[in-house]
Amino acid sequence: MTDSAASGGITSPRGFRAAGVSAGIKANKGLDLALIVSDAPARAAAVFTTNLAVAAPVVVSRDHLARSAGTARAIVVNSGCANACTGEDGLEVARAMASETAALVGCPPEQVLVASTGVIGVSLPIEKIRCGLPLAFRALGADQGSLAARAIMTTDPFPKEAAAQVALDGGRAITIGGMAKGSGMIEPMMATMLGFVTTDAAVPQPLLDRALRQAVDDTFNAITVDGECSTNDCVMLLANGASGVEVTDATYSAFVAGLTGVCRELALGIVRGGEGATKLVTVNVTGGATAAEARKAAKAIANSPLVKTAIHGGDPNWGRLIAVAGRAGVAFELSRAAVTIGSIVLFQDGRPHDEAAPQAAEYLKGTDLTVGVNLGAGRASSTVWTCDLSADYVRINADYRT
Repeated sequence: MTDSAASGGITSPRGFRAAGVSAGIKANKGLDLALIVSDAPARAAAVFTTNLAVAAPVVVSRDHLARSAGTARAIVVNSGCANACTGEDGLEVARAMASETAALVGCPPEQVLVASTGVIGVSLPIEKIRCGLPLAFRALGADQGSLAARAIMTTDPFPKEAAAQVALDGGRAITIGGMAKGSGMIEPMMATMLGFVTTDAAVPQPLLDRALRQAVDDTFNAITVDGECSTNDCVMLLANGASGVEVTDATYSAFVAGLTGVCRELALGIVRGGEGATKLVTVNVTGGATAAEARKAAKAIANSPLVKTAIHGGDPNWGRLIAVAGRAGVAFELSRAAVTIGSIVLFQDGRPHDEAAPQAAEYLKGTDLTVGVNLGAGRASSTVWTCDLSADYVRINADYRT
């Protein structure tokens, strides 16, 4: 049972079509409405933001998953407006998006999932959605996934797509594909981050739910750009069974490995495209008392403005990393702790190695970087991905609405 990367994205699996059109929601008239349709009813699973200021599309999609017993035919997504903190009117708009889509696809409204991304607190014009949906429906195609990936972007500098083939059941192949958006307001805790994944495998509902949560935990939930959890974060997974290959308990591990690979590629794309980012940073924490504590320390390091600005400036300031580790609220033993930048040891067993600083500074000129911290408290580890913090991040977010 092996998996391999494949070109493509959300429509790579059999039986899925997508479209991306302009409905006039964005002021620049760019692509802003995406539609994903399965030719047959699909099993559906999703994870949503833990933010209590939850957006209308999340409320509606949760309700639809419950009412449909985890069945979906379509996902409709708009960019340019988050439809968050918009009261009962926002809920009505999200429900109307589902109903209008259902009428075109020919399915019950509860078999349509809804997602939105953009500015919080702005009303989403339903008339523009109503005009754009027929355009999207007519444009549906198995070769239109890239346009759909572009239609969900806001401040993203590039679209995020990924696909993989996985051999299951005696070598019979299934395909997993996906697309995602996100650039700022990113620390998914299940930022504005949306992820959509499809597969032509047949997956029983309990396995589908478990597989998505397992894959998300080590991918989308292991990234951060700025430590901000959005009102709209969600990852949705549709499995339509068009390959004729079923995921069983025996092949579950191979399926999860393929799903995790696709989700990881999408998640790393979000970090690479973080607002103002110039460097992708892998944070490896070892020596944790527990896996949860290692993850907590890794997130604290990855979110530290002092760490992120030092990396942006190419400054091998290991003291910033050790200071974050010590205040992260986890078990920590300074006399056993260590800090590495790349493979270069800058602090170990209570002793600095500043003679290695010039070598570390040279390493930090790169764009794909790794920093490591050993907490000296146990054997657990965790990896989190982040980016540097530049002046461009401040510029983008200082005038996001104006």
